Amino acid sequence: MQTVHTIQAVREFVNAAKQQGKKVGFVPTMGNLHAGHIHLIAQAKTQADVVICSIFVNPTQFGANEDFGSYPRTLEADSQQLQAAACDLLFAPSAQEMYQDGFSQHTVVTVNGLSEQLCGQFRPTHFAGVATVVSKLFNIVQPDMAFFGEKDFQQLAVIRCLTQELAFPIEIVGVATQRAEDGLALSSRNGYLSAEERAKAPMIYQMLQQLKTAIENGHRDYTMLCDAAMLHLQKSGFDPDYIAVKRAIDLQDANADDTNLVLLVAARLGKTRLIDNVAFRLNG
Repeated sequence: MQTVHTIQAVREFVNAAKQQGKKVGFVPTMGNLHAGHIHLIAQAKTQADVVICSIFVNPTQFGANEDFGSYPRTLEADSQQLQAAACDLLFAPSAQEMYQDGFSQHTVVTVNGLSEQLCGQFRPTHFAGVATVVSKLFNIVQPDMAFFGEKDFQQLAVIRCLTQELAFPIEIVGVATQRAEDGLALSSRNGYLSAEERAKAPMIYQMLQQLKTAIENGHRDYTMLCDAAMLHLQKSGFDPDYIAVKRAIDLQDANADDTNLVLLVAARLGKTRLIDNVAFRLNG
């Protein structure tokens, strides 16, 4: 595996690969890699000839008083995992390389309609930071395919939308959420949990499964179901931001006639903010 730190070096690598007729797969990350990230690399390896992973802790997607300063930087360990996973190129740029004119740049990509709700309501600048850095990375790497985990369902929807509307010639591949044996969605932020919090955290996924079962059994008062689920999490020691039932295709509020649904939750446990979702289709 090669490791590069400049935009020019990535472009030279990609140009050489494409001149050989190779299909380029791309997995953008913020590092502190876990089994979910490595699963993305593995999926990319099955569909592309060359796989590039980026590691960049993007400052513009962190709000005030969020964990940008304390977010784990584990480049050496990450590099070893990527090497073992047969990744072909690691792109690990500095903040100066990615934002050469500083963070107060004039060009910002925003995806209206998808970005303001759910996590965007509680992290109002987050998705503009995500959309902007992903657009920059797409332009730098120019992959044929890009792979994203479905755990960040809203993020995936934002990226699909900007890819289509900005006419990036890139196939966006969503990859199923990877989970621990007890159901907790794998996340770099799980490392913030204390032992007691880690034991309690799977209740989020259990609650989503119970909500899914209730809907499959014919309950269609989504407001009542979500309110009850919020109360359950609060009584269990969580501080939920939201629980929502949305149409999976566009993240609009679901109604009783919709059949392609996604349940989404964000909740704090101690100082750690956890997100998860379950997407499913109702029969008939």
